[in-house]
Amino acid sequence: MKALERFRAPRELVLDDARAGDKPLRHANEDDDGKLKNGAIKERERALTAELTGQAARLQEKLYAARERKLLLVLQGMDTAGKDGTVRVLFSQINPMGLRATAFAAPSTREKAHDFLWRVHAHVPANGEIAIFNRSHYEDVLVPRIVGSIDGKDLKRRYAHIRDFERMLSETGTTIMKVFLHISKDEQRERLQARLDDPEKHWKFDPADLTAREKWDDYQQAYTDAINATDADHAPWYIVPADSKTHRNLIIAHLLLETMQAMKLDWPEPKADLSKIRVD
Repeated sequence: MKALERFRAPRELVLDDARAGDKPLRHANEDDDGKLKNGAIKERERALTAELTGQAARLQEKLYAARERKLLLVLQGMDTAGKDGTVRVLFSQINPMGLRATAFAAPSTREKAHDFLWRVHAHVPANGEIAIFNRSHYEDVLVPRIVGSIDGKDLKRRYAHIRDFERMLSETGTTIMKVFLHISKDEQRERLQARLDDPEKHWKFDPADLTAREKWDDYQQAYTDAINATDADHAPWYIVPADSKTHRNLIIAHLLLETMQAMKLDWPEPKADLSKIRVD
C-alpha cells in the first residue's frame, strides 16, 4: 500500500496518543534476524529518507523548470511535534530558488484587521514553487476556538472558507498536501524538558507552550474537528505518528515523493528546434 493511502486521515478521525508512537514502516528497516539495534535502525531510516528526498529534489527541478504547477505543504501539530525538523531534513537537497517556507505566528494588528485568510494568500506557491507552511491558516480555527474568541457559528464559517480557499488553489494548479504531526503528550513533555535542560536550546522554549499543554485534550479535539471538516481529495490530510523523529521524517519523505510523482512532472519543451544549433 502506498503511503498516500496508508496515512490518509480516516473518514472519521479520532486522535489517540497511543498511536503517536507507531512505527508502521519500521519492519522494512530491520535485519532478517530482527536484531538490528535501535541506533542502527535510525541510521537506516535517515539514509532512506535522504534517498527519497533526493528523488523528490530531482522532480522539483522539473517543477521549477516548467513553471506550470505548484505544491503547497501544510505542516500542523502541537509544539515540539517536529515542524522545523521536518523542513530542515526533507528540503535540504531542494533548490532554494524554487522553495519558500513561511512560519505563521500569531496575527499582527494589521492582519487582524482583514479576513483571516488575507495574510495566508500572499504566501501560497507561485508557478514552479514548493511552499511550506509551518503552521498555517488552520491556526485560525484552533487557537481562537480554544481561547473562546469565536463561537460555533464562526467556526463552521471558517471551515467553509478554508474548504473554498483550498479548492480555489487546487483548481488553479496547486497540489496540496496537509500533514498533521501526531505527537503524544508524554513525548512532548520530554522534548520540552530537553529544551529547558540544554542552555543552547533555551531559545526554543516558550512559556506559552505550557499554557497550551494544559489544554491538551481541547487542542486534540480542535485538530480532530478541523481535519474531519476540511479533508478532501484535492486537499488531503495525512496523519503522521511523530514520537520518533527519524520515522516521522521517513513517512513524510514517502508522502512527498509519491505526491510529486502523481503530479506527472516533466521537462518543458524547448522554445526552438535545438537539433541544428551548434555553439562556436
